[in-house]
Amino acid sequence: MAKNKTVFVCQNCGAESPKWIGRCPSCKEWNSYHEEIIPSGNNKHDSAFILTQEKRKPELLDNIKSDEFSRQKSGVAELDRILGGGIVSGSIILLGGEPGVGKSTLALQIALALKDKKILYVSGEESEEQISLRAKRMKDSNPECYILSETELERILVHAENLKPGLIIIDSIQTISTSALESSAGTVSQVRECAAQLLKYSKITGIPILLIGHITKDGTLAGPKVLEHIVDVVLYFEGDNNYVYRILRSVKNRFGSTAELGIFEMVEKGLREVSNPSELFINQHDEALSGVSIAATVDGLRPFLIETQALVSSAVYGTPQRSSTGFDIRRLNMLLAVLEKRAGFKLGIKDVFLNIAGGIKVNDPAIDLAILSSVLSSNLDIPIGREVCFAGEAGLSGEIRPVSRIDQRIREASKMGFTKIYISKYHRNVSSEGLNIEVISVGKIENLVRSLFS
Repeated sequence: MAKNKTVFVCQNCGAESPKWIGRCPSCKEWNSYHEEIIPSGNNKHDSAFILTQEKRKPELLDNIKSDEFSRQKSGVAELDRILGGGIVSGSIILLGGEPGVGKSTLALQIALALKDKKILYVSGEESEEQISLRAKRMKDSNPECYILSETELERILVHAENLKPGLIIIDSIQTISTSALESSAGTVSQVRECAAQLLKYSKITGIPILLIGHITKDGTLAGPKVLEHIVDVVLYFEGDNNYVYRILRSVKNRFGSTAELGIFEMVEKGLREVSNPSELFINQHDEALSGVSIAATVDGLRPFLIETQALVSSAVYGTPQRSSTGFDIRRLNMLLAVLEKRAGFKLGIKDVFLNIAGGIKVNDPAIDLAILSSVLSSNLDIPIGREVCFAGEAGLSGEIRPVSRIDQRIREASKMGFTKIYISKYHRNVSSEGLNIEVISVGKIENLVRSLFS
């Protein structure tokens, strides 16, 4: 009888080694190698279920007919828009996020929203009673939603074969294990094998599967990167526990665009879809305040307006402080250097604090113009009009550079009631016809200062 072999596998990247090593040569992670048993011979069987399907034969591409109605609505409009119109039959969706961000809540909302299909919700972390309590808090129900608290893949697939659901939800993939491997649940081998078997089952039966995955301290999905290659869609759920807003991003999508994002608000009943995020990220002040400006940003294909807040004060200590929340601190230092060199403002001896309202992180370079305006407004203690917004990138030579989708930004600003928007003068064919907004073009920071504070 053949003897089982052992191998050491990196739990971060999946690299294998015949012996234990302290640091992984592939991902440079320390103490990530764990010993796992590899069964020899035919012990590694084809997971749990036996499907009586005919052996597939090669077919001509022209003879293959794609089903135009293969997408099904999830009942959550923000998720459907990210997926490209709905869930594709036979697809596997991986939903990742930090603990407590709302992954299980979103998955349960999907299960309760699909009232015309059987749903199999498999939880390896919670009991049926705990899930029932969460569903009652949402004040919604689905007579065709089945709850299963199980961690063994073979039993899960047997129940799926008997039930024939329209959607399977696995919460989470790190808690599921197969008897084909002797390693514990959550290891690289178990995660990879379980995901591969679920993929095969989904492709043969046409049942879509939603997998929930944990992420590591570095912000990546726990387990090997091959998990992201196996699935069809990878979604990341982002958010801060100190704020109520959650952002759902698409990192990979074989059936749609990866440029979309969805915004949710965490409320008592669960996650509420935010159809107009500009209203949430703009605070309505009773009076004009210095150091506050509005940026017209675009995340993916979705434009929205966001408030930037800056505070410039005299340095109390010897070294001036630089602090940024929601924006790259290195880019803030660059913008301050541009202001001092090109516009003549002596900010090197002053503390500068920057905050992006709403607790979200912005990487759009078009926010540069709004940040410069906020810093100047706070430094001069002159408020900027509440009807003004900005969209432009700052260059090292002090010029205002054009940004993408400027027409979309202008339309969003006009829709929100703004009457002026500052953009780069190097934009071509910019039109505001039919919009109640004035487009002001500036070429350099000096022009911006004279126009705003003269």
